[in-house]
Order: sequence, then C-alpha cells, then structure tokens
Amino acid sequence: MEKPFPHITCAVCSKPYNDPRILPCLHSYCLQCLHHEIEKSGSQQMFQCPICERNTSIPVGGASVLPQNFHLGFEVEVAGYMSKMVNNSDVACDHCIDGGNGPAVVFCCTCHQFLCKVAYEHHRTDRHLTKHNMVGLDQEGARQLHTTMKPRDHYCSQPNHDGNKNFYCETCSLLVCRDCTTATHKTHTVKEISTVAKTHQIEITGALEDAREVVTKLTGAMDENNRMIEQVEISKRNASLAINQAFETLQQTLEERKKTLLSELETISLSRTTALTLQKEQFEKMVGDIGHYTDMASQILQTHTDHEIVALGGLIPTELQATLKRVQTISLTPNQHSNITVSVQTDDLTRQLLKLGNLFEFYFSPSSSTWMSTSVARVGARYHVKVQSKTSKGEEYPHGGVEVKGEMRSKTHNGAVVYGEVEDHRDGTYTITLTPQTAGPHQLLITMDGQHVQNSPNDLDVRPKRDYRILCNAQQVIQCNGPRCVAIHDNGDIYVGSHDGCIYVFDQTGQMKNTIGSSGSGDGQFSHPSGISIKGDVLYVADTYKHRVQKLTSSGKFLHKFGQQGSGQGQFNLPWGVIIDSNNKLIVSNNYNQRIQIFNENGVWLLTIDGKGSGNHSFQSPWGLALDPQGNIHVAAYASNTIQVFTREGVYVRMYGDPKGPSGIAIDDEGYSFVSERDGHCLSIYDPEGNKIHTVGNLNYPWGTALDPRDGSVFIANRGADTVLKYCV
Repeated sequence: MEKPFPHITCAVCSKPYNDPRILPCLHSYCLQCLHHEIEKSGSQQMFQCPICERNTSIPVGGASVLPQNFHLGFEVEVAGYMSKMVNNSDVACDHCIDGGNGPAVVFCCTCHQFLCKVAYEHHRTDRHLTKHNMVGLDQEGARQLHTTMKPRDHYCSQPNHDGNKNFYCETCSLLVCRDCTTATHKTHTVKEISTVAKTHQIEITGALEDAREVVTKLTGAMDENNRMIEQVEISKRNASLAINQAFETLQQTLEERKKTLLSELETISLSRTTALTLQKEQFEKMVGDIGHYTDMASQILQTHTDHEIVALGGLIPTELQATLKRVQTISLTPNQHSNITVSVQTDDLTRQLLKLGNLFEFYFSPSSSTWMSTSVARVGARYHVKVQSKTSKGEEYPHGGVEVKGEMRSKTHNGAVVYGEVEDHRDGTYTITLTPQTAGPHQLLITMDGQHVQNSPNDLDVRPKRDYRILCNAQQVIQCNGPRCVAIHDNGDIYVGSHDGCIYVFDQTGQMKNTIGSSGSGDGQFSHPSGISIKGDVLYVADTYKHRVQKLTSSGKFLHKFGQQGSGQGQFNLPWGVIIDSNNKLIVSNNYNQRIQIFNENGVWLLTIDGKGSGNHSFQSPWGLALDPQGNIHVAAYASNTIQVFTREGVYVRMYGDPKGPSGIAIDDEGYSFVSERDGHCLSIYDPEGNKIHTVGNLNYPWGTALDPRDGSVFIANRGADTVLKYCV
C-alpha cells in the first residue's frame, strides 16, 4: 500500500519522522531510529547510513547531538494537520480545555491550532489575533497550508529562559536564546542567527552554483556516454556487416574455386576417357580383323579341298601377317593413366582462416589524431589537409567511417566560414579540401566525431591569389658573370652561383653586398657551382666539378663538406641541384650518376632514388630540384626532357610537361611549377595539376630558377646573357 506522505516517512521505521535528525550524507532519520541503528552496529565510533551505506562517525553524546532537520519536522506537522482536515470527522478545538464549545471549524496557521466557533470569534475580535491566517477544514484549506503556515518559533527550554533561540553559538554549534548568551555561553563566540544564516545562504548558493556546473558537466558526460553507447552499437553493426560481407565474399570465392576445380576435373576426366575409348575401339577393330582371318583359316583347314586351300592359302597369311604387324607398331599400354591427383592444401589455409580478421578494441582518439598541411593558403585555390586518425596510444587507426569535418574561419570579414569537402580513404586517413574566399588571418578547425584533433584550431595565413599569366617583362635585371643557379634568402638577399666559382650576394635593389668563395678546390672554394640552397643562416652549395657539397654560413664561413667522385653510396659525379626539406634533409641531384641522393644535414647518406631504371622511373641528367607543398620531389631531367615527381621515399608519383632541356625548377606554396628550359630559351609555368598555363620567352640559355618566399617574385639565372632576371606578380 502506498504511503500517504512518502517524503516525510522514515526509511527505517516506515512512519512519519519523529524528531528527525540529519546525517553528514544529508539523509534524515527519526532520533529513536538512529539510536537503534547505532546500537545495532555494535560500535562506539562508526555506523552506516541505512540508505547510502556511507560510514558515519558517532558524535560524542550520541545521536541526540546530531542536527535537527527542522524542515522535515515542519513537514510532518503540516501533514498531520492536513490529514485531520480532510478526514471528514470532527476535530477537537485546541483552544478549549474541555471541548464544550463543539468541534473545530477553522485552523489558525499562526497559532498552529484548530479552533471552534467560540475560539474563532475570539480570534476575530481580539486585536492581537486579528491578523492571524485562518483556513477552512476542507480540501482547499489543506492545500493552503503550505503557503500560509509558518514554522513555529524555537523557544529556549532552559529554566527561567523565556526567549526565542535567535542566536547561534559557534563554539557549541547550538541555537541559543539571549539569556543563554549571558549565561552558559557568555565566553563563547555567539552571533545573531540572521547573520549566520546569511553566511550559510552565501555558502549554499555557491555550493549550488558549483553543483549546477558539475551537474552540467556530468550531464554532458552522460550525453557523451549515451552517444558513445550509440556509436558502439553503430560500430558493432558496421563491424558485423563487414565480417558478414568478408566471409560471404570468402564463401563465394571458395565456391567459385570449387566449381573451377570440379570443371577442370570434368575436363581432364572426359579427355582421358575419350582417349582411352578411342584406343579401346582401335584394339577391338584389330581383334575383330584377326578373328575374321583366323576363323577363315580354321574353316579352310577343316572343310575345304586341296584346290580351295591352294586357291586361298596365300591370301590369308598375307592379310593376317599384315594385321599382326600393325599391332606391333602400336602401344598396347593404355594411352592414359587412371590416377587424377588433387592437391588442395588446406592445413595452412585453415590455420590462416582460424586467425582471419582482427577486432580493434582501441577506438580512434581525436586528441591523438594528427593532420598535415601547409601554413599558407591562397584565395580561390584548393587547400588540402591530410588527417591521420590514431588511437589513444598514438598508434595509427587503420579504419575509416569517422565523421571528419574541416573549416576555415576568417578572423576578419565578420568571421566568414568556409567548410571543407572530406574524402574518406577507408584506411584511417582523410583528405579535407577547402577553398578560401577571402585573404587575411584565418583559423583552421578540424574535428573528428565533434572533437578537435591535435593542434586544432590552428592559425592559417590566406594570401591573395596570384595570376602568373601576367608575367611578361622582367622588372629587374642584375648583371652577373655566367650565372648558373640562384636562391633567395628569407630577408630578400639574392644568392647567385657563378661560372667563375664565386657565390655573389645581392640586396633587394640589385646592389652587390658580398662575394662568397673563389675558384679552387679548397674549403669554401668552388668549381662551377650549379646548385645552391639557403635556409636561415645555413647555405649549401653543389660544388659540381669537385664532386662534393659544401655547407657554409649565409655570410660565407665554411662549416662542412661531404662527397667525392664515384658511383658508390654518398658519392657524386657532377652534383647539380640541391634543396633542403622541412626536416633539414638535403636532397642532391647527380648528373652523370643519374640519381637523386638524400642526406641528413651533416651529409650522412639516407636514401637513393635511382634513375637508371626503365619506364616512368627512368631519368637522365637530373639537374633542377624542387619540393611541392605536399613534400614531393620534382626532378627536372635535362637529357630526358621530363619533369618527374617522386615521394621523399623514392616512390614514383607522376610526370608532367614537355620541356626542352629543363635546367631549373621552383615551386610556390600553391603548387605552381616554374621550369627554366635551357634549350627552349624560356620559362614555362605549370598549375598544380601539371597543365602549362603560361610561357615567358626570349631568354638566353636560362639555368637556375628561384622564388622569393615573401612575395612570389620569380628569379631566373639567364646564363647566356650574364644576367639574373626578376619577374614580379
């Protein structure tokens, strides 16, 4: 049976609370019930809360000193009054001693008393009682109790003390009256209860705010748990579908293989049976022929006259011998063997099948997943981001199916957002393609299943789009003797490798500011330097005719050298182009050895890309080198008239263009290629897909090509005219 007021029912005795006391865990029980629970625990120090089973210290003085739950006590009192009011039976007047004036007709919410007519009239006429709140003894009156009835005042029970407990002794943690403050609590810290209540209100309000914040977080965590539970079910369904599909495919493959083997068996069996049948028929014919002749001979010998024997005797032996000779010319062994051996090696396959498939307990972790792209984008140009999903342990997660999103958010232009298109490669990697519409600072945001990946958001610089088709006339001409190669420092200085063995340094105006090295074989001297590359304060020079690479400071101080003439690992035969990648690895083209070699920054050999192969992997006289935004190596092969692209691991990617004697190459941050053609006397410009979009002609044996990283200006070593040309976009 349902309890009438469950919120005021003690969990121990199942009755309305009687003098409820509250535990530190905020659960309340009747005082008498707590005495019983403490006694039942058999301990003088600790007992368990009957609801939450939390261990509670037994205070000195027992349960009687535990705080009273005044609110629950009041609720019990109100419930008692409500029960009498709706009971449809007479209620005695609390004001009259003998009840001689009849049953109660109203309830005074101020006095907490049921009043008969006489007492009610007294309340109405007594000026001290006229403001008391009265309610009728019916359903409506019962409903009004909670809003009109106020808790009783707490009076002091000490002898001769006649005041409300309006003070709080912090020393004793007790409510006391004014008389108590001047007596037993005179030396204690005592405050007015209103002051203490305000302090507790502030603390409770703060605790409530903290609790709401924590509950919000917990609710979010619960929502995330629910989402993950749904994801587990989705993953389970997807995995189940993948398993079923895989094994259905395997079953189909096995069934097809079984049909193929049975068909081959039928073909072999039919072929052998046919051959044996034909051989048997040949034997049967010969047996028939021999039988015919022998029957004829036996008949003649037995029944014919001498004249008949003489007449036929010569014919029969001749035919019989001829037949016997034919028998001698053929094999009497069956022309087919009967054994058809089948070999279906199932042991290894069975072992493999028993281990077929893997389930990965570790799911991908967005915060551990990584992405890779360039730090610069161009307005209107496609910007690619490659995302690698990983587990929480940092291991690559080899499956697709994750919701990946990417967006560019402008820090200006009212926060304009560009959303990316996502390609799921189904191996744990994804490609996001975005096309920014406005220039300026942006934020790149990448999420997986709604959570940011590592290093997201990240700042991204979107620059205005360049139109290289407007390149026509050089905006600057720098005079230089026999320029072979050119490189641009981050500060704008122009480094030019010359035929005379020097590296000339020009400022942005074209004025010479330094000369590095001289012709010779010593440290810091060069012989026909054909490739230079500069990064920060480090300068690398391909010292071509000395078959080595030298490392110097940007001001020309010699640091290190490596390489010697030869075809072995780390050796050179006319090193030509040299570039530095983002990991400070050095990539060097080797003209006569027809290969590309990769070294660390100190010249230790790491990898060789050999061009002596055949097909797309073959190239002759590799001169110029450049890296595209994805880190791939572009090789300008002079003698092959090709531009070939390889990964930094040496894997062939593609080939593009139709250059005539390509000698130098440079690539901008969008992937546009600038190829100087020595034999074509021009500069060809290709878009990122390898389509030629523009040609700058009227050059004179151009060799090296370089780009200014700051503004994209194009520099060409125009060797035949002893000039370095600068083209501005």
